[in-house]
Amino acid sequence: MSEGSAAERAHRARSDAELIAWVDERDQLLGALPRAELRERRLIGRGTFILLFNSRGELCVHQRSAAKAVYPAYWDLAAGGMVDAGEAYRAAAERELAEELGVHGVPLTEHGRFLFDQHDNRLWCAVYSACWDGVITPQAEEIQRVAWLSPAALAAHQQQHRYCPDSLQAWALYQSANTRVS
Repeated sequence: MSEGSAAERAHRARSDAELIAWVDERDQLLGALPRAELRERRLIGRGTFILLFNSRGELCVHQRSAAKAVYPAYWDLAAGGMVDAGEAYRAAAERELAEELGVHGVPLTEHGRFLFDQHDNRLWCAVYSACWDGVITPQAEEIQRVAWLSPAALAAHQQQHRYCPDSLQAWALYQSANTRVS
């Protein structure tokens, strides 16, 4: 945890102690555990991803703080985070969007859920999207910079920068859910 400012490191310490919804491979609730313990024991928590678009169809992406425990300084396609103990997916998504980007009161559309299972990151994830043309106020302890990218610019940006693999999977789920022919 040597990377990042003192404020970022303190924020991470608080985050690591938060009680997170602990679930099994079928997303059945087992209880609540501190975030750090979920990671250390390779247990599954619940998380949310909120893809934030503007009315021009650009996606809000951000670079994560260097102090993040998982994917430090990577670019992220979505706001989001862990579901607290006793919290529903949608409530967590609303809370995370407000905390990370300063976006309040926008309708969220759910696009599905998936299990993300990598050695250092195991999550049941709910994917949402929203549209916002207002001011973005990034949470300084978690976000280094923010950019609005068109689909073409996003593809080019992904070739030049490291992106969080879990948010790439959320993006793939969103794209598949929104390209189905009825």
